Amino acid sequence: MTDDRPQPHALRDYALLADGERGALVGPRGDLVWMCAPRWDSDAVFSALIGGPGWYSVTPAAPFVWGGYYESGTLIWRSRWVTTGGIVECREALAHPGDPHRAVVLRRILAVDGPATVDVTLRAAAAFGEQPARDLRRDETGRWTGRAGDLHLRWTGAPAARPRDDGGRPTLHTRLELAAGAHHDLVLELSDRPPGRVASADRLWRSTEAAWAQQVPTFPDALGSRDARHAYTVLRGLTGAHGGTVAAATTSLPERAEQGRNYDYRYVWIRDQGYIGQAVAAAGPHPLLDDSVRFTTARLHEHGPDLAPAYTTTGAAIPDRRTLDLPGYPGGFDVAGNHVNRQFQLDALGECLLLLAAAARHGRLDTDGVQAARIAADAIAHRHTEPDAGIWELHDDHWTHSRLTAAAGLRAAATAGAADRSTAGRWEALADEITARTAATGTHPTGRWQRTPTDPGVDAALLLPAIRGAVAPDDPRTRATLDAVRAELCRDHYAYRFRHDERPLEDAEGAFLLCGFVMALAEHQQGDPVEAARWFERNRAACGPPGLFAEEFDIAQRQLRGNLPQAFVHGLMLEAAVRLAGPTR
Repeated sequence: MTDDRPQPHALRDYALLADGERGALVGPRGDLVWMCAPRWDSDAVFSALIGGPGWYSVTPAAPFVWGGYYESGTLIWRSRWVTTGGIVECREALAHPGDPHRAVVLRRILAVDGPATVDVTLRAAAAFGEQPARDLRRDETGRWTGRAGDLHLRWTGAPAARPRDDGGRPTLHTRLELAAGAHHDLVLELSDRPPGRVASADRLWRSTEAAWAQQVPTFPDALGSRDARHAYTVLRGLTGAHGGTVAAATTSLPERAEQGRNYDYRYVWIRDQGYIGQAVAAAGPHPLLDDSVRFTTARLHEHGPDLAPAYTTTGAAIPDRRTLDLPGYPGGFDVAGNHVNRQFQLDALGECLLLLAAAARHGRLDTDGVQAARIAADAIAHRHTEPDAGIWELHDDHWTHSRLTAAAGLRAAATAGAADRSTAGRWEALADEITARTAATGTHPTGRWQRTPTDPGVDAALLLPAIRGAVAPDDPRTRATLDAVRAELCRDHYAYRFRHDERPLEDAEGAFLLCGFVMALAEHQQGDPVEAARWFERNRAACGPPGLFAEEFDIAQRQLRGNLPQAFVHGLMLEAAVRLAGPTR
């Protein structure tokens, strides 16, 4: 038995392939080590990233130095290796737009400078490795077929591959030799239905290129316009046919080594839909705004005041958390499911209203959307006095941020044409009532907002309600909160969420990139474009060569921490890029 599974890399080195229905991570050695199929929340068929036995690699045989880049406005990644004998590339993508039942991995190997020799290994292992490939057969055309769990497998382009049995885990391996200037296509299909007609690699590449060109706009006036467009592209790739954007493509990547902070983010958070939709709306009525509204509206109609914090991409309930029997990414352990399915988060209702108001301002709110706004507002009216888990999903409490966000949503919906005059007046009055009640218990003696009535600490999330209009930008509490966050939670233009204990901030967790971009928006709102730009530039550089953001950033080691890529960070980066290019308020 041999175990040549790829060794893990630093998170900053992984690139994302995504088609809306699922995603894959590819490392610097051409090692595709993560993909769930057929859907985002399905069990992984390639799980080597977290210690599982499944992967799919295309690696130069000669020593090499690695590089790579995305083709502009796409998630078509080009791994580029400068070897001792020349330059070889692998153009990689998931066929786009994605089919909910069938994942198609496209890999085109190119001998760019000189001949190329690459080693190719395919080991599919469904159910996080518990169900290895079986019934592998090569037909008369050289195409491989087989099964992995409930998945059907078909692999084109490797007729000379040799099967081997690595301790009961069937593996296919081949070595490809390419003449200078030549290319070779590999097409892997994984489906929960029997495979249909075979499409040529050229046709799949053309349709993928066309889909990305059609779906991704440009943002010529934004700060860092190239990165702003890339952020939108990442969000497009994370967004499924039902309109929901998963929080991240992965599960179990540790936010802090050996601290037990490992979570499954392969689901759609309602709060994130609000952030993403508002970010897109800042740039214009682009399709991702409609997607966020569609998903959120459907959930409000289905569940009303019992709206869950998060769902699967199809709108189903998130499963309970369970532990997987895998070694995990170094420093972590493996989980599937999320405890958020048992929480109430008041701020999510406020974010729903902020999202629907943003759509209304662009004339993108239909009758269902207007009714959804009423449902959200009624839910706030009935539940705003209840304790909730808050934005950071901690213990139930009367979180100041949650209540102010609810007020911000009510004000935005009332003034954006999401209700008639009488209803809008009631929403404004309710917003005033919530703000007054919150001020009575959530104002610190220094004049800033505090986390809860019993927790006097400052929290970077408390910057958001003023940005969203719960209180005025020139309200003394707005300015005092910004001053306190800047003084107590920031280091070198990186921001932390809150202080956990007496330890230095960086010993408790990484800097939160979402909060860094929020700081940029807050400084911009206060009329300081230079300071806003400093925050923006500092945080948009907190990524690796593929330009992907995680949730946290380890300042000392300049490394990403947590699941990858984190959708709401890309959303706030896009919003900051657009808003900072405009006038300050």
